[in-house]
Amino acid sequence: MSTSSRPFGSIRKPSSRTSEVAIETARITLGDFLKWAGAAETGGRAKQMVQTGVVRVNGAVERRRGRQLAPGDRVAAEGREYLVVAR
Repeated sequence: MSTSSRPFGSIRKPSSRTSEVAIETARITLGDFLKWAGAAETGGRAKQMVQTGVVRVNGAVERRRGRQLAPGDRVAAEGREYLVVAR
């Protein structure tokens, strides 16, 4: 899949535990990020993950799906960690 068909950027996996997720925009909401990174298959699943407290942003539980993420933020969900990077 080319990056032109991905509106936010691309995903790189530098290690088995942390994935770098590139975004082309300055910010992205947590819900959109979870879908973009592949942590949630749907928006409904992203909402459920956030509401049940299984998502952490920069080490703290985050319950706001609309939380704005920027490059440098770290998101952890269900045993995986994602690093937001600028494209």
